[in-house]
Amino acid sequence: MSTLTPQPPRRVLIVEDSAVLRHLLMRVVASDPRLELLQAVETAEEALRLVPHLRPDVISMDICLPGMDGLEATRQIMAHFPTPIVIVSDTVGNEATKVSMNALRSGALAVVEKPQGLSSGGTGATAQGIATQLYIMSQVPVIRRRMVQAEPSPRPDVWTRPLDIHPRILALAASTGGPTAFARVLGDLPADFALPVVLVQHMGEPFMEGFAQWLDQQVPMPVMLARHGTPLARGRVLVAPGNRHMTVGTRGEVVLHDEAQVQGQRPSADVLFSSVARVFGADGLGVLLTGMGEDGVEGLGRIRARGGYTIAEDRSTSVIHGMPGAAEQAGAACISLPVHEIGPHILRLLAGGQTPADRLQEG
Repeated sequence: MSTLTPQPPRRVLIVEDSAVLRHLLMRVVASDPRLELLQAVETAEEALRLVPHLRPDVISMDICLPGMDGLEATRQIMAHFPTPIVIVSDTVGNEATKVSMNALRSGALAVVEKPQGLSSGGTGATAQGIATQLYIMSQVPVIRRRMVQAEPSPRPDVWTRPLDIHPRILALAASTGGPTAFARVLGDLPADFALPVVLVQHMGEPFMEGFAQWLDQQVPMPVMLARHGTPLARGRVLVAPGNRHMTVGTRGEVVLHDEAQVQGQRPSADVLFSSVARVFGADGLGVLLTGMGEDGVEGLGRIRARGGYTIAEDRSTSVIHGMPGAAEQAGAACISLPVHEIGPHILRLLAGGQTPADRLQEG
């Protein structure tokens, strides 16, 4: 006989100025037994007043609000009353997408598409997806938000093991917390970076083009959404488009396809990493950043098994340590590093430098 105590529903605060959408989101929350609606408000100012008193488990945050916008509200909440925040955003307009991405950088955990109604299967699925995101993100531990600042490299005497590797491609992947992590890692690499870069970010299809445009404004290298057959080019970042797997081809191009989801994801980090292992072998460099689940673990392990070099983000900076933590446990990562050390470490690798012996994974 089970003695498990049922978990109480997760308490939700909704911030949305549109009366129609506010009531729709209220229905979404009220109809899900995993969630409990605390209150629904129209402005960021009301939300900031209520958060310290209601102490919600998660906040559904609109971006375009009268007065203070959702970006500034996110900053203030994460600075003073850290709470998981899910951005519920329109999918049209470059400015809305840019603000949504900056909200992720300010501490929000995820961005999802606004539902347009519950009359059709597609919009019903969108509404269900919002409820699921709210439930999952409500369980993520968050701390007072501060941007990770650059820290000095370890003392020279701890860099004790020389590396004899010659990467020809850099592949990265992330899920929750990925935009900020990508901006940090790629922001530390120069515009004339010596390798082509390919990446997978788990995010809804409508936001992927906006994400690529946002990242392009954050880092020195040019960033673009990949298309089938786009050639790999040194110093250029290709982002997997939404709802399509991305692999690297034998002729130095990206290949997109629509095969089944892997680890519940499309695009999948496993699919990308596995293709890097197959095509580049020991010349592959793979990086698995913050995210929930285990996507990327098997593919990263394949890169390492072929003699390539693999990096996992350390727990100390991961928003969610699920993916990189699973890679560590599986022996798929050669080394684990805080996010602000990954870019400098990659540059050190390309310069034929050394790696810190105390952070090397066995095997």
